[in-house]
Amino acid sequence: MTVPQTFRTSFKNKYANNILQWFPGHMGKGLKQMQQQLKNVDCIVEVHDARIPISGRNELFKSTLLGIRPHLLVLNKCDLIEKEMQPEVLNALRENNAATDVLFTDCRTAQGHGVVDIVPTIIKKVQDVYRYNRENEKSYNFLVIGVPNVGKSSLINVLRNYYTKRRKATRVGAVAGITRSVLTKIQVCYEPPMYLLDTPGILEPQVRNIESGFRLALCASMQDHLVGFINIADYLLYWLNKNGHFSYVEELGIPGPCDDIIEVLTVSAIKQNSFIKYKDVSKGGKVTQRPHIEAAAQNMLRMFRHGKLGRFVLDSDILSSSQK
Repeated sequence: MTVPQTFRTSFKNKYANNILQWFPGHMGKGLKQMQQQLKNVDCIVEVHDARIPISGRNELFKSTLLGIRPHLLVLNKCDLIEKEMQPEVLNALRENNAATDVLFTDCRTAQGHGVVDIVPTIIKKVQDVYRYNRENEKSYNFLVIGVPNVGKSSLINVLRNYYTKRRKATRVGAVAGITRSVLTKIQVCYEPPMYLLDTPGILEPQVRNIESGFRLALCASMQDHLVGFINIADYLLYWLNKNGHFSYVEELGIPGPCDDIIEVLTVSAIKQNSFIKYKDVSKGGKVTQRPHIEAAAQNMLRMFRHGKLGRFVLDSDILSSSQK
Protein backbone atom coordinates (compact mmCIF):
# COMPACT_ATOMS: atom_id res chain seq x y z
CA MET A 1 0.00 0.00 0.00
CA THR A 2 1.44 3.36 -1.04
CA VAL A 3 1.62 5.96 1.72
CA PRO A 4 0.78 9.39 0.23
CA GLN A 5 2.99 12.37 1.03
CA THR A 6 -0.10 14.55 1.20
CA PHE A 7 -3.80 13.87 1.69
CA ARG A 8 -6.87 15.41 0.10
CA THR A 9 -7.59 18.93 1.32
CA SER A 10 -11.17 18.97 0.03
CA PHE A 11 -13.81 16.31 -0.45
CA LYS A 12 -15.47 15.72 -3.80
CA ASN A 13 -18.14 13.21 -4.75
CA LYS A 14 -19.75 13.44 -8.18
CA TYR A 15 -22.98 11.91 -6.87
CA ALA A 16 -23.28 14.15 -3.81
CA ASN A 17 -26.07 16.39 -5.12
CA ASN A 18 -28.27 13.34 -5.68
CA ILE A 19 -27.43 11.13 -2.72
CA LEU A 20 -27.60 13.80 -0.01
CA GLN A 21 -31.23 14.78 -0.62
CA TRP A 22 -33.48 12.80 1.73
CA PHE A 23 -36.67 14.54 2.85
CA PRO A 24 -39.45 11.90 2.98
CA GLY A 25 -43.09 12.97 3.13
CA HIS A 26 -43.37 12.18 6.83
CA MET A 27 -40.80 14.91 7.57
CA GLY A 28 -42.85 17.70 6.01
CA LYS A 29 -45.98 16.40 7.72
CA GLY A 30 -44.13 16.08 11.03
CA LEU A 31 -42.92 19.69 10.91
CA LYS A 32 -46.49 20.93 10.44
CA GLN A 33 -47.66 18.78 13.36
CA MET A 34 -44.94 20.27 15.56
CA GLN A 35 -46.06 23.80 14.72
CA GLN A 36 -49.62 22.87 15.64
CA GLN A 37 -48.41 21.62 19.04
CA LEU A 38 -46.60 24.84 20.00
CA LYS A 39 -49.59 26.30 21.85
CA ASN A 40 -49.69 23.20 24.05
CA VAL A 41 -46.03 23.10 25.09
CA ASP A 42 -43.96 25.01 27.64
CA CYS A 43 -40.48 24.39 26.29
CA ILE A 44 -38.73 23.04 23.21
CA VAL A 45 -35.93 20.55 23.80
CA GLU A 46 -33.72 20.25 20.73
CA VAL A 47 -31.61 17.09 20.79
CA HIS A 48 -28.56 16.99 18.55
CA ASP A 49 -25.43 14.91 18.01
CA ALA A 50 -22.47 16.35 19.92
CA ARG A 51 -20.13 15.32 17.09
CA ILE A 52 -21.77 17.81 14.70
CA PRO A 53 -22.90 20.65 16.98
CA ILE A 54 -22.84 23.31 14.26
CA SER A 55 -23.13 21.89 10.75
CA GLY A 56 -25.87 19.35 11.31
CA ARG A 57 -28.57 21.42 13.00
CA ASN A 58 -31.75 22.11 11.07
CA GLU A 59 -32.16 25.81 10.22
CA LEU A 60 -35.88 25.21 9.58
CA PHE A 61 -36.40 24.94 13.32
CA LYS A 62 -35.29 28.55 13.82
CA SER A 63 -37.92 29.93 11.45
CA THR A 64 -40.79 27.62 12.41
CA LEU A 65 -40.41 26.52 16.04
CA LEU A 66 -37.77 28.35 18.04
CA GLY A 67 -38.16 31.80 19.57
CA ILE A 68 -41.76 31.28 20.69
CA ARG A 69 -41.09 29.03 23.68
CA PRO A 70 -38.02 28.55 25.90
CA HIS A 71 -35.38 26.46 24.15
CA LEU A 72 -32.84 23.97 25.50
CA LEU A 73 -30.20 22.40 23.26
CA VAL A 74 -29.18 18.90 24.37
CA LEU A 75 -25.98 17.70 22.72
CA ASN A 76 -26.31 13.95 23.05
CA LYS A 77 -23.71 11.21 22.50
CA CYS A 78 -21.12 13.34 24.29
CA ASP A 79 -19.32 10.10 25.16
CA LEU A 80 -18.18 10.07 21.52
CA ILE A 81 -16.31 13.40 21.65
CA GLU A 82 -13.27 14.59 23.58
CA LYS A 83 -14.40 16.12 26.88
CA GLU A 84 -11.95 18.99 26.49
CA MET A 85 -13.84 20.09 23.34
CA GLN A 86 -17.03 20.90 25.26
CA PRO A 87 -16.04 24.48 26.28
CA GLU A 88 -15.02 25.24 22.69
CA VAL A 89 -18.36 23.97 21.41
CA LEU A 90 -20.26 26.08 23.96
CA ASN A 91 -18.32 29.21 23.04
CA ALA A 92 -18.95 28.72 19.32
CA LEU A 93 -22.69 28.17 19.83
CA ARG A 94 -23.04 31.26 21.99
CA GLU A 95 -20.90 33.49 19.78
CA ASN A 96 -23.03 32.55 16.76
CA ASN A 97 -26.29 32.99 18.71
CA ALA A 98 -27.03 29.35 17.91
CA ALA A 99 -27.94 28.46 21.51
CA THR A 100 -27.51 29.90 24.98
CA ASP A 101 -28.68 27.01 27.16
CA VAL A 102 -26.81 23.80 26.33
CA LEU A 103 -26.43 20.44 28.06
CA PHE A 104 -24.05 17.63 27.08
CA THR A 105 -25.60 14.20 27.63
CA ASP A 106 -25.13 10.49 27.16
CA CYS A 107 -28.67 9.09 27.11
CA ARG A 108 -27.81 5.42 26.71
CA THR A 109 -28.56 4.78 30.41
CA ALA A 110 -30.14 6.65 33.32
CA GLN A 111 -26.66 6.94 34.81
CA GLY A 112 -25.29 8.59 31.68
CA HIS A 113 -23.58 11.96 31.75
CA GLY A 114 -25.97 14.91 32.10
CA VAL A 115 -29.20 12.90 32.34
CA VAL A 116 -30.04 14.08 35.87
CA ASP A 117 -29.60 17.72 34.80
CA ILE A 118 -32.22 17.70 32.04
CA VAL A 119 -35.47 17.96 34.03
CA PRO A 120 -34.23 20.57 36.57
CA THR A 121 -32.88 22.72 33.73
CA ILE A 122 -36.15 22.55 31.81
CA ILE A 123 -38.27 23.38 34.86
CA LYS A 124 -36.09 26.39 35.71
CA LYS A 125 -36.33 27.70 32.14
CA VAL A 126 -40.13 27.45 32.19
CA GLN A 127 -40.49 29.00 35.64
CA ASP A 128 -38.37 31.97 34.58
CA VAL A 129 -40.84 33.06 31.87
CA TYR A 130 -44.56 33.78 31.53
CA ARG A 131 -46.46 30.70 30.28
CA TYR A 132 -49.25 32.62 28.53
CA ASN A 133 -52.22 30.29 27.89
CA ARG A 134 -50.61 27.61 30.10
CA GLU A 135 -49.95 29.84 33.12
CA ASN A 136 -52.52 28.02 35.30
CA GLU A 137 -51.51 24.51 34.21
CA LYS A 138 -49.89 22.39 36.92
CA SER A 139 -48.26 20.01 34.44
CA TYR A 140 -45.41 20.70 32.04
CA ASN A 141 -45.37 19.74 28.36
CA PHE A 142 -42.18 19.65 26.31
CA LEU A 143 -41.64 19.14 22.60
CA VAL A 144 -38.54 17.10 21.72
CA ILE A 145 -37.15 17.94 18.27
CA GLY A 146 -34.04 17.25 16.21
CA VAL A 147 -32.65 15.70 13.05
CA PRO A 148 -32.91 11.90 12.67
CA ASN A 149 -31.06 9.47 14.93
CA VAL A 150 -29.62 11.90 17.48
CA GLY A 151 -31.22 10.23 20.50
CA LYS A 152 -34.61 11.93 20.96
CA SER A 153 -36.42 8.71 21.78
CA SER A 154 -33.51 7.58 23.95
CA LEU A 155 -33.77 10.80 25.95
CA ILE A 156 -37.50 10.28 26.51
CA ASN A 157 -37.02 6.66 27.53
CA VAL A 158 -34.13 7.32 29.90
CA LEU A 159 -36.03 10.13 31.65
CA ARG A 160 -39.12 7.95 31.91
CA ASN A 161 -37.06 5.15 33.43
CA TYR A 162 -35.19 7.46 35.81
CA TYR A 163 -38.21 9.32 37.22
CA THR A 164 -41.07 6.81 36.91
CA LYS A 165 -39.15 3.49 36.91
CA ARG A 166 -41.25 2.45 33.94
CA ARG A 167 -39.93 0.87 30.78
CA LYS A 168 -39.38 2.64 27.49
CA ALA A 169 -42.40 4.17 25.80
CA THR A 170 -41.03 4.86 22.33
CA ARG A 171 -39.01 2.89 19.80
CA VAL A 172 -35.27 3.39 19.57
CA GLY A 173 -33.04 2.38 16.69
CA ALA A 174 -29.62 3.00 15.16
CA VAL A 175 -31.25 3.80 11.81
CA ALA A 176 -32.52 7.22 10.78
CA GLY A 177 -36.29 7.54 10.51
CA ILE A 178 -37.58 5.26 13.31
CA THR A 179 -40.08 7.83 14.65
CA ARG A 180 -42.51 8.81 11.89
CA SER A 181 -45.11 11.04 13.54
CA VAL A 182 -45.70 13.31 16.51
CA LEU A 183 -46.81 10.94 19.25
CA THR A 184 -49.25 11.35 22.12
CA LYS A 185 -47.98 12.69 25.43
CA ILE A 186 -45.53 10.43 27.26
CA GLN A 187 -45.28 10.97 31.00
CA VAL A 188 -41.67 11.02 32.16
CA CYS A 189 -42.06 12.47 35.65
CA TYR A 190 -44.77 12.35 38.35
CA GLU A 191 -43.75 15.28 40.55
CA PRO A 192 -44.09 17.70 38.98
CA PRO A 193 -46.27 16.10 36.27
CA MET A 194 -44.15 16.25 33.13
CA TYR A 195 -44.94 15.06 29.62
CA LEU A 196 -42.75 14.92 26.54
CA LEU A 197 -43.82 14.71 22.91
CA ASP A 198 -41.56 12.66 20.67
CA THR A 199 -41.29 13.80 17.05
CA PRO A 200 -39.83 12.50 13.79
CA GLY A 201 -36.32 13.58 12.91
CA ILE A 202 -36.49 16.44 10.42
CA LEU A 203 -33.73 17.25 7.93
CA GLU A 204 -33.52 20.36 5.78
CA PRO A 205 -34.85 19.71 2.24
CA GLN A 206 -31.53 20.96 0.82
CA VAL A 207 -28.21 20.09 2.43
CA ARG A 208 -26.17 23.29 2.90
CA ASN A 209 -22.92 21.85 1.52
CA ILE A 210 -21.26 18.53 0.79
CA GLU A 211 -19.33 18.38 4.07
CA SER A 212 -22.39 19.11 6.22
CA GLY A 213 -24.32 16.44 4.35
CA PHE A 214 -21.67 13.77 4.73
CA ARG A 215 -21.17 14.60 8.40
CA LEU A 216 -24.89 13.99 8.93
CA ALA A 217 -24.56 10.73 7.00
CA LEU A 218 -21.48 9.72 8.99
CA CYS A 219 -23.46 10.19 12.22
CA ALA A 220 -26.30 8.05 10.76
CA SER A 221 -28.78 10.93 10.44
CA MET A 222 -29.38 9.76 6.87
CA GLN A 223 -30.07 6.20 5.84
CA ASP A 224 -26.77 4.51 4.97
CA HIS A 225 -28.03 2.59 1.96
CA LEU A 226 -29.34 5.77 0.32
CA VAL A 227 -26.05 7.64 0.61
CA GLY A 228 -23.91 4.54 0.12
CA PHE A 229 -21.67 2.80 2.65
CA ILE A 230 -18.56 3.31 0.53
CA ASN A 231 -19.34 6.99 -0.09
CA ILE A 232 -19.71 7.63 3.65
CA ALA A 233 -16.59 5.61 4.47
CA ASP A 234 -14.68 7.65 1.88
CA TYR A 235 -15.66 10.87 3.64
CA LEU A 236 -14.63 9.36 6.97
CA LEU A 237 -11.22 8.41 5.54
CA TYR A 238 -10.80 11.92 4.10
CA TRP A 239 -11.71 13.55 7.45
CA LEU A 240 -9.44 11.30 9.52
CA ASN A 241 -6.45 11.85 7.24
CA LYS A 242 -7.00 15.60 6.97
CA ASN A 243 -7.12 15.92 10.76
CA GLY A 244 -4.17 13.63 11.43
CA HIS A 245 -6.08 10.80 13.10
CA PHE A 246 -4.56 7.50 11.98
CA SER A 247 -5.93 5.02 14.51
CA TYR A 248 -7.86 3.43 11.63
CA VAL A 249 -4.59 1.96 10.33
CA GLU A 250 -4.23 -0.44 13.26
CA GLU A 251 -7.97 -0.99 13.76
CA LEU A 252 -8.53 -1.98 10.12
CA GLY A 253 -5.29 -3.94 9.88
CA ILE A 254 -3.79 -2.01 6.97
CA PRO A 255 -0.04 -1.31 6.46
CA GLY A 256 -0.22 2.47 6.84
CA PRO A 257 -2.21 5.67 6.19
CA CYS A 258 -3.84 5.74 2.77
CA ASP A 259 -6.10 8.17 0.91
CA ASP A 260 -7.67 5.63 -1.46
CA ILE A 261 -10.88 4.24 0.06
CA ILE A 262 -11.10 1.26 -2.32
CA GLU A 263 -7.54 0.24 -1.45
CA VAL A 264 -8.24 0.63 2.27
CA LEU A 265 -11.47 -1.38 2.12
CA THR A 266 -9.97 -4.08 -0.08
CA VAL A 267 -7.08 -4.74 2.32
CA SER A 268 -9.43 -4.49 5.31
CA ALA A 269 -11.86 -7.01 3.78
CA ILE A 270 -9.04 -9.47 3.12
CA LYS A 271 -7.82 -9.07 6.72
CA GLN A 272 -11.36 -9.81 7.93
CA ASN A 273 -11.62 -12.78 5.56
CA SER A 274 -14.70 -11.12 4.09
CA PHE A 275 -15.38 -12.16 0.50
CA ILE A 276 -18.37 -12.18 -1.82
CA LYS A 277 -18.97 -14.82 -4.48
CA TYR A 278 -19.95 -13.93 -8.04
CA LYS A 279 -20.04 -15.42 -11.52
CA ASP A 280 -17.15 -14.24 -13.67
CA VAL A 281 -18.52 -13.95 -17.23
CA SER A 282 -14.98 -13.54 -18.57
CA LYS A 283 -14.30 -17.05 -17.31
CA GLY A 284 -17.43 -18.66 -18.69
CA GLY A 285 -19.56 -17.95 -15.64
CA LYS A 286 -17.18 -19.63 -13.23
CA VAL A 287 -18.02 -18.86 -9.60
CA THR A 288 -15.19 -16.93 -7.99
CA GLN A 289 -14.82 -14.48 -5.13
CA ARG A 290 -13.57 -10.98 -4.43
CA PRO A 291 -13.06 -8.88 -1.27
CA HIS A 292 -16.40 -7.67 0.10
CA ILE A 293 -15.56 -3.97 0.20
CA GLU A 294 -19.12 -2.88 1.06
CA ALA A 295 -19.07 -5.08 4.17
CA ALA A 296 -15.66 -3.59 5.01
CA ALA A 297 -17.17 -0.09 4.63
CA GLN A 298 -20.02 -1.03 6.96
CA ASN A 299 -17.50 -2.30 9.50
CA MET A 300 -15.45 0.91 9.26
CA LEU A 301 -18.56 3.05 9.85
CA ARG A 302 -19.64 0.83 12.75
CA MET A 303 -16.24 1.27 14.39
CA PHE A 304 -16.41 5.05 14.05
CA ARG A 305 -19.95 5.22 15.43
CA HIS A 306 -18.92 3.22 18.49
CA GLY A 307 -15.87 5.39 19.15
CA LYS A 308 -13.34 2.70 18.22
CA LEU A 309 -11.54 4.99 15.77
CA GLY A 310 -11.35 7.79 18.31
CA ARG A 311 -13.65 10.41 19.81
CA PHE A 312 -14.02 13.49 17.65
CA VAL A 313 -16.01 16.66 17.02
CA LEU A 314 -16.41 16.54 13.24
CA ASP A 315 -17.08 20.29 13.22
CA SER A 316 -13.64 21.10 14.64
CA ASP A 317 -12.83 23.21 11.56
CA ILE A 318 -15.97 25.31 12.04
CA LEU A 319 -15.20 25.75 15.74
CA SER A 320 -11.69 26.94 14.91
CA SER A 321 -12.92 29.50 12.36
CA SER A 322 -15.51 30.87 14.80
CA GLN A 323 -12.76 31.59 17.33
CA LYS A 324 -10.85 33.83 14.91
